[in-house]
Amino acid sequence: MAKHPELEIVIPVYNEGETIVRVLEGLKHSVKTPFRVLVCYDHDEDNTLQALADYSPETFELQFVKNQGKGAFGAVITGFRTSTAPAVLVFPADDDFNGPQIDPMVEAFRAGADIVAASRFVAGGKMVGCPWLKATLVRSSAFVLYHLAGLPTRDASNGFRLFSRRVLESIPIESSMGFTYSIELLVKTHRLGWKIAEVPSSWFERKSGQSRFQVIQWLPGYLVWFRYAFATSFLGRGPETVKRLSAPEAVQR
Repeated sequence: MAKHPELEIVIPVYNEGETIVRVLEGLKHSVKTPFRVLVCYDHDEDNTLQALADYSPETFELQFVKNQGKGAFGAVITGFRTSTAPAVLVFPADDDFNGPQIDPMVEAFRAGADIVAASRFVAGGKMVGCPWLKATLVRSSAFVLYHLAGLPTRDASNGFRLFSRRVLESIPIESSMGFTYSIELLVKTHRLGWKIAEVPSSWFERKSGQSRFQVIQWLPGYLVWFRYAFATSFLGRGPETVKRLSAPEAVQR
């Protein structure tokens, strides 16, 4: 086991006792890159911790990180602040099928990408069983941001994403809810002109547990960064403005 792994995998959890062992076993058997997992939880009674009480990862380091913020957003940000690896990947707590895509994501990072986006909408990717409203919003926003705003990924809202240490240490996160930080970092990295790559991934509607993806609730936060992406492409906004929002009403603290 590497003392200082190249990759850290942040997994935000909320009562994922039914799925977490299967997810970690999938990572153990499919990821060749030396890695550490940061399980980020909200409260000590979370049944994820109970499920992992006697779990032995054997080939990777497992660390439990208590959320210093609130909800999914706080869990991920706490994971980012705890991480030290050159590459940090956010991975869903119910995903036991995308482990084989992680090594290709690391390879793209090694080739110079600051963000590697997992994409459901490229050859080899798929989205199965998604409720119609969520599917419509996700697919239409992905189409608009790729074809009209010029973002170099066909799946801008996917939270399964790898970030370089440079991104996490150089780009301020102004979002404050859900997984909006992910598209924020994407559009700011694009404005800076840093490299963004993508690999195919799969997505299946979860069969157990409760999703923390609240597409309607987070929509206003996403729209802020949609405008930011269009401002980069059509208003000539450049790297010098990356630390400022394109709209003053963007974030509610």
